[in-house]
Amino acid sequence: MLRFGTAGLRGPLQDGPDGMNPTTVSRASAGLGDWLRERCLGGGAVVVGRDARHGSAEFAIATAEIFAAAGFTVTLLPRPLPTPVVAYAVRALGAVAGVQITASHNPASDNGYKVYLDGGSQLIAPADTEIEGCIEAVTEPIARTPVTAADDELVRRYLARVARLPELIGGPGARSDIRIALTPLHGVGGDTAVAALTAAGFAHVHVVGEQFAPDADFPTVAFPNPEEPGATDLLLATAEHIGADLAIALDPDADRCAVGIPDGSGGWRMLRGDETGVLLGDCVLRTAPPDSLVATTIVSSRLLSKLAAARGARYAETLTGFKWLARAGDGLVYAYEEAIGHCVDPATVRDKDGISAAVLTADLVARLKSVGRTLADELDDYAIEFGLHACDQVSLRLADQAAAAAVVDRLRAAPPHEIAGEPMEYTDMLRVRGRMRTDALIFQGSTSRVVVRPSGTEPKLKCYLEVVEPVATEVALGNATTAAEERLAALRDFCLHL
Repeated sequence: MLRFGTAGLRGPLQDGPDGMNPTTVSRASAGLGDWLRERCLGGGAVVVGRDARHGSAEFAIATAEIFAAAGFTVTLLPRPLPTPVVAYAVRALGAVAGVQITASHNPASDNGYKVYLDGGSQLIAPADTEIEGCIEAVTEPIARTPVTAADDELVRRYLARVARLPELIGGPGARSDIRIALTPLHGVGGDTAVAALTAAGFAHVHVVGEQFAPDADFPTVAFPNPEEPGATDLLLATAEHIGADLAIALDPDADRCAVGIPDGSGGWRMLRGDETGVLLGDCVLRTAPPDSLVATTIVSSRLLSKLAAARGARYAETLTGFKWLARAGDGLVYAYEEAIGHCVDPATVRDKDGISAAVLTADLVARLKSVGRTLADELDDYAIEFGLHACDQVSLRLADQAAAAAVVDRLRAAPPHEIAGEPMEYTDMLRVRGRMRTDALIFQGSTSRVVVRPSGTEPKLKCYLEVVEPVATEVALGNATTAAEERLAALRDFCLHL
């Protein structure tokens, strides 16, 4: 049987209990409904949404009808929509649960069943294993009651909130007119993103036509993930062609946002999630109440912790995934993970949201342009203030998830005490106490850091790299960048030979 991993079920479209199919979805819905009733939540509101993948329409209708037959009040969203709209709707309606049928950025052959609980946060242990137990206990037949899809009211409310974020977070002030290139990578975020940006006052949004309409086969990319090599080539070509100030790539369910900027030499480059993370974190903190909380994960850059201290904010670090980040603590105003996930408005959407991140990034670019500055200038300033934090990631695609776990187990049995010539302290996150236990290994040196873990959603081994170089002056930044890249190359070589 498919098991609850990151936020829910995810797997290949195939028959049998280990695949995504109508039977798997029906049993999951019936089991989740039973679990909710056991907790005296029967009859509560449930939100159901979907992306545009193969099977998503059928799976969403089945989910909605099974919850309706079980006595829940069901809101079935009217069409394929971004995952953050479901997270928003659960919170806005006070729903007891929400389900989004999506496999996010997985290959076209996959689909998934993402679950939100009360408050609009992803489920965590022990709820995941308890729900699995209820699913296993489901027997046929499973009753269904027809459900009429909702109108666009929730979508309009979501867009109205996102459009106000520049005013609520950025505050009043002069904004320059900027040009934006945008791709939803054949996913469901295109129309919503354009509507949000337009409502926020950004009239010049130019889309990548070949990738704008939802297409479940993702024909122009090998993998529909903005982080994959080549996935943003068409976006950056469009940005260069139109003379854009900003390039935005959403993943297929639009909960993640990748940012591209001019590279200063006539070309373009995509920012790493850590770079966008500190830019948006600083943007939020400049108008946040004193002692606000920002958060990121154990695999992300340490730069946010330094910035938070300098801005008088609190900082928290969690395990990977927004099911943990959303629960980082009271006063949370911003959270991000290096895999281009950003939560800029946790009071409204308690999960990563590519649409709101795109709007806030556009506002930041416009504000900076109005005073003759760029995102690159901001990053340079952080390097001088806090040291250059250079990050990278190595993802090794393997035969299956068990193969990735086996590599971690081998490292655990014989951990290296030196990596790329630097002595390393070793922490096995399976042996720490409390909620931070996870299958990951952390190697920490005086100026370098390597985190190795198996992916929770794909057959990959993931290695997260960071080096820190001091930067005394702007003149010294070039030499620090060169030194950091040389050290990152050595760390990458270590990871590629695991």
